Amino acid sequence: MRQFLYFSNKARTSGNFDTRDLMSAGRMDIAIHVFINVFFLSHKMRQDTKLHLIFNGPPDPPKHLELFPGKAIPETGAESGKNQPDISKKDVANLIKKMLYKYKRDKKVWNGYNIEKKSLFKVIDELEKKGNEIYVLDAKGDDIRNIKIKQNPVFVLGDHESFNKKELKKLKSTGTLVSVGKPTYFASQVVTIINNEMDRQGI
Repeated sequence: MRQFLYFSNKARTSGNFDTRDLMSAGRMDIAIHVFINVFFLSHKMRQDTKLHLIFNGPPDPPKHLELFPGKAIPETGAESGKNQPDISKKDVANLIKKMLYKYKRDKKVWNGYNIEKKSLFKVIDELEKKGNEIYVLDAKGDDIRNIKIKQNPVFVLGDHESFNKKELKKLKSTGTLVSVGKPTYFASQVVTIINNEMDRQGI
């Protein structure tokens, strides 16, 4: 299974944000674009992919949202392997809102959708202990086209502000630094490039 971990230091950690103004919710719009590009192909969804969203913004950080749709995205009508209805940013925003609202009631929100209070490095540590190979996106990393991606990879990337120096130093000691090229891409574009490279490598 391929996994992505997206970290935002400012994304809201409660569901009380306006889906019409996602930028004001700690750039929740970036997380939503990442979600769409992680899971969606033309007319179907990836079934072998999991996304971890870690939000560190107000009012109750950190929050770890684990999303593994497998077959469907709740309340949107989207099902893997079938022609897709249009999935809007608002649909995904409402999904995230509901997950944040359901925190403390039950870790499991729906099948494949969990939420808990857990930090970036706690999640990475647990993934590493499960035998996953950790790759950290960084401009100074090895070109992803020049490495053989190992099985069960986890790709860690940050938002538009990336990681601070302390976080990056710790990440460097944890995983392999990889780059998708010299241009600076949006986080959601990075996800697409990585998915494409893994598809080409048959992972």
